[in-house]
Amino acid sequence: MDEAVRRRRQALFLVFLLAGISMSSWVTRTPAIRDQLDVSTAQMGLVLFGLSLGSMLGISSSGRLVSRYGTRPVIVWGTWLLLAGMVTICWGSFAASVPLVTVGLGAFGAGMGVGDVAVNVDGADVERISGVTTLPALHGFFSLGTVCGAGAGMAATAAGVPVYWHLAAAVAASVGLLLHAVRAIPAGTGRTGPAKHREDDGGVRHPAVWKDGRLLLIGAIVLAMALAEGSANDWLPLLMVDGHGMGATAGSLVYTGFAAAMTVGRFTGTFFLDRYGRITVVRVSAASGALGLLLVVVSDSPVVAGAAVLFWGLGASLGFPLALSAAGESGPDETARVSLVAVIGYVAFLVGPPGLGFLGEHIGLRPAMLVVLACVACAAFLAPAVDTSRRGAGTASAPHADTEPTRPGRPGRPVP
Repeated sequence: MDEAVRRRRQALFLVFLLAGISMSSWVTRTPAIRDQLDVSTAQMGLVLFGLSLGSMLGISSSGRLVSRYGTRPVIVWGTWLLLAGMVTICWGSFAASVPLVTVGLGAFGAGMGVGDVAVNVDGADVERISGVTTLPALHGFFSLGTVCGAGAGMAATAAGVPVYWHLAAAVAASVGLLLHAVRAIPAGTGRTGPAKHREDDGGVRHPAVWKDGRLLLIGAIVLAMALAEGSANDWLPLLMVDGHGMGATAGSLVYTGFAAAMTVGRFTGTFFLDRYGRITVVRVSAASGALGLLLVVVSDSPVVAGAAVLFWGLGASLGFPLALSAAGESGPDETARVSLVAVIGYVAFLVGPPGLGFLGEHIGLRPAMLVVLACVACAAFLAPAVDTSRRGAGTASAPHADTEPTRPGRPGRPVP
């Protein structure tokens, strides 16, 4: 791996770290913000709908923006929008304004969504150039950021630091990370001309990616795993506080454990992927996530529920990056494929928070998590879809002669 690619890889690590810090800084303060806004669980679901709606608007436009401008400007624009959303949340928290917090979450989600496809396309390109599995580690830095942010949030909660001062500090740290990282991300990655969208090399016209059955199955896996991850990001502190009688600080500590488990799963993911292959890893991940969710729902012991969250986090850790990597390799037009699967995954963020909120208002947050459990269990049966080593006819062009030997869990890639 040459020095330019190494610096680019490190820059993407920082972008993912920034996103994780920003996300967990908000999540760990949801109980305090809910109390400050004086809203019910169902009303908090509507507030979180701003985050979901913004995420969907951002993710649905990101693929087109990347195709037109390339990944670098989209990453930068998206991150600045995310930080503007954080500032608005600070303002809304200070003023105890539901509309301001909702708008801030909308901008936060839009920035996160816009940047998400761009940074994953850039990460997939680094994988292609270097021949080294990269996306799990990149998402590992997101999880590492959530651990750092959650730890700071737990400390701020215990010390009684106002939400707006805590989030303002997170914004300042994130600005520094962005300014340092952006210099190493090259321009032009992912940008294509109009003809590129319609035809591949040789003038062969390819069907729309949404007609690819295998790609839709990969999207279903992302949907399930994104729901497992997103439901924890949105509701885990409140689930521990309201469903298991923990205090706000203990709820933040449990979320920190979830984020730590996600981090461990993603940083060790490359080893298991290369050793056991994608299908096995998806199945084991789904089983671990389902076990953790089941124990959280049925156990009346806060200690058992808190420990079960570790299985939940480990199970949810690899689904999203692994499926995105598989989507990019499933056929031509990598940007469109990654974008489509990411949009499907973000449906979980759109319907998850308000849906679980309304359901939790009527039956409780613990029973509401059975919906997430059922989706994660289904992902285990869809696992064969992530094996892209044998593409169906009409889905991808014939393999090139100059590909690497196939390793377990990793199809051959063009040699740079």
